[in-house]
Amino acid sequence: MAIPDIENFDMIVFDIDGTLLDLNGFQPELIPLIRKLEYSGIKISLASGRTLPNVTPIQQSLATSGFVIGENGGMVWDTKEGHPIRKLADGLRAKEAAYWLSTKIPEIDPAGIESNRWRETEWCLNETAYYEKIKQVILNSDYSDLSIVSTGFAIHICTPGLDKSTGLKVAFDQRDIDPSRVIAVGDASNDIPMFKLCGFAVAVNDVDEQVVNNADHVTEEKGTLGTIEFLKQLILGV
Repeated sequence: MAIPDIENFDMIVFDIDGTLLDLNGFQPELIPLIRKLEYSGIKISLASGRTLPNVTPIQQSLATSGFVIGENGGMVWDTKEGHPIRKLADGLRAKEAAYWLSTKIPEIDPAGIESNRWRETEWCLNETAYYEKIKQVILNSDYSDLSIVSTGFAIHICTPGLDKSTGLKVAFDQRDIDPSRVIAVGDASNDIPMFKLCGFAVAVNDVDEQVVNNADHVTEEKGTLGTIEFLKQLILGV
């Protein structure tokens, strides 16, 4: 599908890791493009698997006017509009599942990733190579209702029915935003729910076939370079 007309949209929601940030941080060209969109009246929001303490400095460095979705939809933070932080689930059971998994898969460290100390609605593990095994073990357990999501950076153990679209719906309702007038940009399977919710979806990675199939546009460049490619085309109206 062709690049959409920017006049038909009010907001862009970005995933962070692999989309806005890579291992080297921000690409030099990215922030000026974000600022140009904000100056034109397009609000920029973030939807990430990161915790709010991890995402907040990123939003502040970009100086964006939108909201933040953290923990794959579990946390909604919209201080720009004066809304209180919304916690949409309790992550205690996900944490319990991680410790139970470690008794079945000894290679797993149940303490998980360092940011778990701030995590409120889910739990994350480091051992991404064990993704399929974790899914299988969970499926045949008392924790089978929990969702197991791999982002490439971590494995997220999530409350059932909770994903990025869940948090986005709350944030959109608070601001009276029509999802059809929102562009979603991401790179991994945990971005698919927001792709389905929003009016236009951009995939900046083609490794996952499901991500590609749920996107309206797939960039030629990949990762953060793909995000820059799309933003340039969007701004120029190509």
